[in-house]
Amino acid sequence: MEKKYFSIGEAAEQVHMTSETLRHYDRIGLVKPSKIDARTRYRYYSAEDIVRLHTIHALQQMDLPLQEIKRVLAYDDLEKIIAFLKQAEQKADEKIASLRQSKAKIQLARADYEKKLHGWQAPEGIFTKEFPKRVIMLADPVEKITADDLWSYQRRFYQRLSQEQKKQFAFEDLAGVYRDGSAARYFALCTRYGEIDGLKTLPAGVYLCADCTEESRRETLEKLLDIVKTEYHVTPDFSLQLVVISGIIQWRYQLQVYTGV
Repeated sequence: MEKKYFSIGEAAEQVHMTSETLRHYDRIGLVKPSKIDARTRYRYYSAEDIVRLHTIHALQQMDLPLQEIKRVLAYDDLEKIIAFLKQAEQKADEKIASLRQSKAKIQLARADYEKKLHGWQAPEGIFTKEFPKRVIMLADPVEKITADDLWSYQRRFYQRLSQEQKKQFAFEDLAGVYRDGSAARYFALCTRYGEIDGLKTLPAGVYLCADCTEESRRETLEKLLDIVKTEYHVTPDFSLQLVVISGIIQWRYQLQVYTGV
């Protein structure tokens, strides 16, 4: 069977690059065409060349310089290449998680402005909301909740997972703080999960909720706990503080306390 070759234009189109980029790769010895016409000097690329170009394009998305990519792909040791590609895969997962967080912030900010445009007002005061059973992954206790940590909260959970476990887990784009007694922990709400230490199942049922700012958070939480104790005759052993984005740079909390109902 005759081997199939692709012109430089066809190869560039397949890998979403320009012909000039492929010529540059040829000049620096990164990807040389498998065949060059002796008369016309036209470059032709094999299927193997296309795979190599796809790999280079993917690695560039991880902000790796061309010289480093060239060095790695020149390895004769397959184990070294596999180890490098595993590292690149981990960086890709982290970048995907970061992009998801950025997208979530944009979506929340857009939704907030749309509500303002249409005259929507958040519910005033305290209200109840029913939730299904929820599974969360808890981080280690922290002394202080910071905005920077909240923006990058998902990264800490993905870093805890092995490459194999990452395929089993997915998290909702939702930042939150779980308080158990005096300890505060960031949590991620799992939409898909496997077996791992640090998972906790929140009971389904009615939660007493209230929106608040950072300044009013402590006072609002105390009020919710007091209502649950006096009206529901329950002493909650945990509370949730979900971060709600308001506008581009503002953030506030929605507090949730389980009523036992």
